[in-house]
Amino acid sequence: MIEIEYGVGEFSKSKEGEEYFSINGKKTNFQIKEFACKDGTDLIKIDDELVEKLQIIRAYYNKPVIINSAYRTYAHNRKVGGSANSQHLLGKACDIVVKGIMPKTAGEFAKKIGFRGVGIYKDFVHVDTRKDISYWVG
Repeated sequence: MIEIEYGVGEFSKSKEGEEYFSINGKKTNFQIKEFACKDGTDLIKIDDELVEKLQIIRAYYNKPVIINSAYRTYAHNRKVGGSANSQHLLGKACDIVVKGIMPKTAGEFAKKIGFRGVGIYKDFVHVDTRKDISYWVG
């Protein structure tokens, strides 16, 4: 298990990808590899606050939280049409699906637990730990 530390950490998918995060010694439901860029890059950036809040969502609904997109390299972010200032580039964002929960419902809960960036889309929710608050419907 990899204990969560304060801030954004850098990890290796090949060396640490199978490891689970832990919070205060308690294993979370999330492995490092789930946050990897879809372009196959070994480096993964992950914000501890992101993992903590995702675990809160997982525990609240008692349902899997599927990460569709998390950390992105600049090249991959451009390829998928991401914002030039995307929080994904910093390891501070995820696009998620909470199995069996409507995106609007999951998004409203994400706001309540302190995600500062929440975008509600038809099939997923974008959540991030940016500095300022930003909510939108995509």
